[in-house]
Amino acid sequence: MPDGSFTMTPRAAKEIRAIAEREGRPGAGLRLTVSAGGCSGLQYGFALEDIRQDDDVMVEMDGVTLFVDEVSLDFVRGAELDWHEALIGAHFVVRNPQAVSGCGCGTSFAVA
Repeated sequence: MPDGSFTMTPRAAKEIRAIAEREGRPGAGLRLTVSAGGCSGLQYGFALEDIRQDDDVMVEMDGVTLFVDEVSLDFVRGAELDWHEALIGAHFVVRNPQAVSGCGCGTSFAVA
């Protein structure tokens, strides 16, 4: 994103590339969405994406693209996408300065 409103770490870019290659879609990027739901009111969604939509804002790093639609961007402005690995599993993490609370699942959050 040209204005730096959302970023991703090199670790997240590496994992997006690895997932896309495992799925047989080596050129695919990752779409981040925010929708109503989850235990805190809003939830993140992640899916492989091959095509940019008209209202997408894109973050590119190391040849990997992260797609965020304009509505979702309002909820994640200033956030960073990372990849976290632990003994209990691995998953994408959104470090979102707008989130005032969240839950243990790591995909649900609330804003003020």
